[in-house]
Amino acid sequence: MKTLQEIPIEKAAPVLKLLGDKTRLTMLAMLYEGECCVCEFTEIFKMSQPSISQHLRKLRDAGVVNEERRGQWVFYSLNKDNDLYALAESIIMQLPSQIGKLEELEKNGNRVIWCG
Repeated sequence: MKTLQEIPIEKAAPVLKLLGDKTRLTMLAMLYEGECCVCEFTEIFKMSQPSISQHLRKLRDAGVVNEERRGQWVFYSLNKDNDLYALAESIIMQLPSQIGKLEELEKNGNRVIWCG
């Protein structure tokens, strides 16, 4: 993993542009707390599955998140091996924790826990 000083501006700018979107920035902060399924994001953001998937595709294509299919579910997690992880993490650390959103999902029985 590279330190913040070693990230070329040409690589940082597109990711910063992606994170300029409130939904994607919130998604990243949530993923910092743990992996999430697409259906959890649809519940939290009250958005359609295609809209959520489009946001996640952009983050995945930039290498910021990993995608893993498990049965009928698709889970996302932060890509800690990406050269830009240090940049993403430094931004996330400036944001309020999103753990409450995940705890609310769990309380309401909408948290997907993979046991396979």
